[in-house]
Amino acid sequence: MRLRDVISGICVLGFIVGCGTSKKPLISPRVVANIDAIKTDTVANIVEAPKLVVDNSIDSSFVQVPRELTPEEKIAEQKRTGLYKGADWAGAIHYDLRKPNFVVIHHTAQNSVAQTVRTFQVPHSKVSAHYVISKTGQIIQMLNDYDRAWHAGKSKWGSIDDLNSMSIGIELDNNGKEPFPDTQINALLVLLDTLKTKYLIPQLNFIGHADIAPMRKDDPSILFPWKVLAQNGFGIWYNEDYLISPPPNFNAMDALKIMGYDMRAPEGAIRAFKRKYIIKEVNGVLTAHDQAVLYDLYRKYY
Repeated sequence: MRLRDVISGICVLGFIVGCGTSKKPLISPRVVANIDAIKTDTVANIVEAPKLVVDNSIDSSFVQVPRELTPEEKIAEQKRTGLYKGADWAGAIHYDLRKPNFVVIHHTAQNSVAQTVRTFQVPHSKVSAHYVISKTGQIIQMLNDYDRAWHAGKSKWGSIDDLNSMSIGIELDNNGKEPFPDTQINALLVLLDTLKTKYLIPQLNFIGHADIAPMRKDDPSILFPWKVLAQNGFGIWYNEDYLISPPPNFNAMDALKIMGYDMRAPEGAIRAFKRKYIIKEVNGVLTAHDQAVLYDLYRKYY
């Protein structure tokens, strides 16, 4: 058999076998390209939505309203906020609790800061103050601002006859006969600014121990710079350049009472007023100049 006949036979056999096999349908490439086709830039712009995480430990059926603090918690909060960060600490032992609205300034009439601190820490003294300021400007806090110190004693200012319950007491290391150093006064001004801002203490409510107890006390002494304090917003002062005589109907005793002085003992009130504002000739008589000073203060602040 010739080779050509063999090859022809093989081709015929392959054709017969191929015709008996099921054929797969042809799919147009154009159709495949259009099925579920997604542009690449569209995929890039898809951002997965954030998943919501639910804490099953929290009851979301209600919103919890902050509750009112208990008396014990209020005291703890006061203890936390009533500290002056610029002061050293030396705890006193005689005090109660209240909110401050006045500042009463004293001089210690003792020989050293150490002696004063010791006085406030012994049981039998029955006296204390919130702050002691040394001549070098060191500030020692001995009680929380919310504690009621025992510094004012028997006292009266306006209608208030318990100044301890409304005031912060500050003792300046001074024997009552010496000037107050600038370093001490500067430290005092910084402290007063903090207290005034923190407790919204009015300018008129920065006073001296002699103001509230004129028959018993004379501190701070006549050397204390009340004018400097008033210029910084702590207490009041008169205008020395524009003093005028008060009108005929001006009542000096009523003016002193309105300022806050206890007029049950007028002579003591006048002495306290002159010790603070006149500085010289501290006695129980108001001169024409004294009345002009009083009138200027009265019409300016009251």
